[in-house]
Amino acid sequence: MRILIVEDEKRLAETLADIITENNDIADVANDGEAGFDQAATGIYDAIILDVMLPKMNGFEIVRRLREHDIKTPVLMLTAKTELSDKIKGLDNGADYYLTKPFETAELLACLRAILRRGEHLKAEAPVFGDIAVDVSASLLACGDRSVGLGAKELELLRLLIANKGILLSKETIFLKVWGYDSEAEINSVEVYISFLRKKLEHIGSKVKIIVVRRIGYRLEVAE
Repeated sequence: MRILIVEDEKRLAETLADIITENNDIADVANDGEAGFDQAATGIYDAIILDVMLPKMNGFEIVRRLREHDIKTPVLMLTAKTELSDKIKGLDNGADYYLTKPFETAELLACLRAILRRGEHLKAEAPVFGDIAVDVSASLLACGDRSVGLGAKELELLRLLIANKGILLSKETIFLKVWGYDSEAEINSVEVYISFLRKKLEHIGSKVKIIVVRRIGYRLEVAE
């Protein structure tokens, strides 16, 4: 699973990321609200750990905007506040669970499991675009009665492109979303995996094409 952590306290963010990776999941970190919203809005995450008090955009606003954009990713909100009114506000804006700081690691992981169970039915819904559908749980790309397996990065890349239907995504944005901020991979990995996906789309006879607009980015398009 890939989990986004939106937390401006860098030490806490690092601790949360360590907990996630030790649990054999992938953790991405954003240290302010605007960056957190931009990353969350891609729709590629299985869950979001979201602090309430953030610079540039608070957690309440982030989760409200995500739900307005029909991003259904389960959200676990963190706060140092214990007031019932704050918890109600977070839940009313679309959060799935509310955890008050400080908390134990076991409690955090239990809360994550709870919101992920809530989101299981979302994973069953295959991302679709044109004549293709992606079975996320089986890592399969299908067009009609033909299908082909996807590697982990191919799956994340295709989910990102489908989540941003028709929108141009720069190579830099794709690299950060799929490989992460701390990756040792080269940015040219984007072109390599775009090529892999193009060949697989052709292999299953799809009309969906990955279009490149030079010096701007990539997007999905259905050929006439």
